[in-house]
Amino acid sequence: MNATRRALLTGLLAAGLVPCAAGPAAAARPRPAASLLGKEIRRLPTSRRVVALTLNAAWNESGLDTVLTELRRRRLPATFFPTGRFARAHPRAVRAMGAEHGLGNHSDTHPYFDRISSAQREREVRRADAAIREAARTEPLPFFRFPFSHTTPETVADVNRFGYAAIEFTVDTNGYLGPGGGMTVERVVGRAVAALAPGALIQMHVGSASDGTVLDAEALPQILDAVRAHGYGVVDLREFLVPEGK
Repeated sequence: MNATRRALLTGLLAAGLVPCAAGPAAAARPRPAASLLGKEIRRLPTSRRVVALTLNAAWNESGLDTVLTELRRRRLPATFFPTGRFARAHPRAVRAMGAEHGLGNHSDTHPYFDRISSAQREREVRRADAAIREAARTEPLPFFRFPFSHTTPETVADVNRFGYAAIEFTVDTNGYLGPGGGMTVERVVGRAVAALAPGALIQMHVGSASDGTVLDAEALPQILDAVRAHGYGVVDLREFLVPEGK
């Protein structure tokens, strides 16, 4: 690498505008399957009786240990979508997520993407990627989840152009609302069960409600029992990646 290219790469990395380091490892980075591009994904493209567990992380880490312990006990995969701001504030939590599960990208500061420019969108994605990478010390997945699940054709096209599939959800369990928002463990479980279908994406959250409750973490064992009782398995989103160059 010549001095000019090295200086340029160093500047881009410092600005958070390069998703991964240059070199052989970068060439091997997997990419989303073609079936995940060109649209927001609300259900995985499969007819198998499987669902995917996904958890956003944007404010605090309450409930995470409970979630990781339950997933580990059952030997089941999940994908976590932290924000860059969360990764900088809670690096150990992100490292614990990434040690056993895939890590997606939930933006850097959680803005409405249709209210910012294309350049600002890219900065949000790249800075989050850099923060997650630094905290986790592992390769994040090329999966992006929009803040507030607010998507437009233009913002999805941008995210695809940045190298990410727009992975949204079939159902949000709404556990993050807490009892103050009318939720209980039973209602959290009920929302997940009602959405069971091949390829369903179940969205939950790491972090407590304003009253300190962690309904999603408390409901997870019952949700997983129900998934199994209805004849479903849990799929790893990494199955929907293809090696670069194929």
